[in-house]
Amino acid sequence: MHRQLTVQAPQGVAGGEVVVEVGPIDAEGNLEPPRAGQVVLSLPSPEALTRQAVDVRRVLEGAGTGIEPLVVVVEAAEQLRDEELAPVLDAARHSLRMILRIIRNA
Repeated sequence: MHRQLTVQAPQGVAGGEVVVEVGPIDAEGNLEPPRAGQVVLSLPSPEALTRQAVDVRRVLEGAGTGIEPLVVVVEAAEQLRDEELAPVLDAARHSLRMILRIIRNA
């Protein structure tokens, strides 16, 4: 996933709207639990970001004005496409404290 996001980056990543960070992984290759942030939505795949775009925006907009990052979790992804990233970028424009976590490669 990291390779795809750096070599064949979706437009939002290549355009600098998104910062990609690689986090520590466990022995099974899963991203370790976050040290900060409040999980507000968990989805099985990036395709769900597109199918549930209204939910993504509603949850992020309704999360209030706290300072803790809002975390949207995607359980597994082989790659992240522009159309899958678009709802997240749209919602993030209204909540500048959002993190999209992809737990493992599909």
